[in-house]
Amino acid sequence: VQLQASGGGLVQAGGSLRLSCVASGRILNIKDMGWYRQGPGAERELVATITSGGSTRYLNSVSGRFTISRDNTKNMVYLQMNSLKPEDTGVYYCTADIQVLASDIVREMDYWGKGTQVTVSS
Repeated sequence: VQLQASGGGLVQAGGSLRLSCVASGRILNIKDMGWYRQGPGAERELVATITSGGSTRYLNSVSGRFTISRDNTKNMVYLQMNSLKPEDTGVYYCTADIQVLASDIVREMDYWGKGTQVTVSS
């Protein structure tokens, strides 16, 4: 199983970006999906999560500006980021709780993508 994120880039403050992440491999079911980020010199923090049923949670500082969504038919999760600020700069990672079949046993594991760089200039 692999997660591949895309959509990062350089944008001016006030601009928008849309991140995408696709899960591929021998997937039985995907439960929670989410996005983390790690800014320069900072610890990794949870930005947003979405359950398989569509319930969402957000980091306070992005609430109202970012929207997480998913397409269960395509095993994809998205992060629409509007009104971007320089403090949103960082590497953004997608993550997912995925059930896989391994040796005839259903296992649930956390998977991470490699990250995509988001840079917001002032």
